[in-house]
Amino acid sequence: MRITFTPPASPSLPAPHHALAAAGNVATAGAAIETLFNAMSARVDVERILLRAAAGAGKSFVLKRMVEEALTHPRCRRIAITAFANKQVFPLAEALGKQLGRDRVCLFVAKDRAEDVPDNIREVALVESDYKEVPPGIEVVLATSHKLGGNAKWLEKQLGLATDGEHLFDLLFVDEAWQLPLHRYREVERLAPIAIGVGDVGQLPPIDPGQNPWRGDRGYNPYRAWPTAYERDRQTWVRELPAVWRPCAEQLPLWRAFYGDWESLNCVAGAGDRSIELGALEGASADVWRSVATGVPTLVEVDGLPDPDAADIDPPLLGVVEGWLDDLLTAGFVVHAKTYDGHGDPDGDTVTRSDAPHGDALIAVLATRNQAVDDAHEMVERLVAKHDLPEGVLVASTVDSWQGQTNAITVAIHPLSGAYALDEFNSAFGRLAVTCTRATHGLLLVSRKNLDELLAVAPARPGTPLGEPGTRQLPRQTHGRILQTFARGVYHAAGA
Repeated sequence: MRITFTPPASPSLPAPHHALAAAGNVATAGAAIETLFNAMSARVDVERILLRAAAGAGKSFVLKRMVEEALTHPRCRRIAITAFANKQVFPLAEALGKQLGRDRVCLFVAKDRAEDVPDNIREVALVESDYKEVPPGIEVVLATSHKLGGNAKWLEKQLGLATDGEHLFDLLFVDEAWQLPLHRYREVERLAPIAIGVGDVGQLPPIDPGQNPWRGDRGYNPYRAWPTAYERDRQTWVRELPAVWRPCAEQLPLWRAFYGDWESLNCVAGAGDRSIELGALEGASADVWRSVATGVPTLVEVDGLPDPDAADIDPPLLGVVEGWLDDLLTAGFVVHAKTYDGHGDPDGDTVTRSDAPHGDALIAVLATRNQAVDDAHEMVERLVAKHDLPEGVLVASTVDSWQGQTNAITVAIHPLSGAYALDEFNSAFGRLAVTCTRATHGLLLVSRKNLDELLAVAPARPGTPLGEPGTRQLPRQTHGRILQTFARGVYHAAGA
């Protein structure tokens, strides 16, 4: 059984790449820094700066640049950086320690998590759990919102007040701001006169907005991402980072479909900058992986399968995926990529073989609910054992846990596969966005047949409940627009 793919229905529009694309982020970061300096100098009435980013926009690079620049201002001698989770704070502590120097950066971590701090972070930054050990002259303090908010009065006793004589810090940076719920931000917003939020608005929100316990007031939800309470405030400056570094050029129409309300979105990688070299493949597997290797997002609808256990627990469909992965791993493959200098221009090449992986995972199999990911883990374990795969070739994860991760090839079951209607879970903006924006080289979504029929008859859904960023529950029209960016084919399993 062979598969014939139809090209995306949505055309690929011209876009700048390399340094021309990256320059957009540089300009936006420069405008944010200028606004920050004017706010610190009381020339503008701004209390919050929000930089909205797509996945892989280099937001951490922008945040680090803003921190370094801010410390040169005469009214800034102490900065706090916070986020919801340690996995977000730890990498920033390492990067800023390397950038600023060990004696200027302190990672303030809970005692029961201190052992989790890797030695490479301890080598470049101070790591303390007791507020009494935080040096009074420290310039940058990093901690989760829980740790920072819960110890603020003790840190004030140890460090004293900042430049204005009223706050503990001169500036408060919030990384992954759109994952910090409003009620957690309330615990730290008082710690500095100016807050800077940087983050990916396409990730999953802190909690499903449908769980709002304050249903009587649709304008207030303490569990939503905190920037949504301020984006229209007159003392808030909001911009988007218009370039992404992660995707290959062929994926850009898909990313634009997720961030369709943005003024512009471009990618640094140019056509041909990334490629997948396949080994000898035959039949349907050859068709599938050749399509994925073009970089164009690929969707295969499978017909003729036995019924699934549930819409999102589908062993027969996963069995088809396992066969294709088995063939790919048997043949082997090589991943090629351009590297870029700080301006976005190509300055080298990397080559990664499937039998000698390094860096990010080569293939990530993403699933939704726990039972589905359990099945995916079992599949991965079978393939790893069969092919004696080294670590880093093939992994499985829930979509939620894979936020912030990057891999060469993503394989996933489309969340609407087998569904009879769109609901809050299968049409969640963040879950599908995370699934589709992890890959640097190739994306394969697999589904049972009849996605188009489902979207044609599904009842309409609202697009932006409770003012959440993006269309948090995707209406069927948005799902249709996203599907138009995929190369599509049908596989008849009964004839395999």
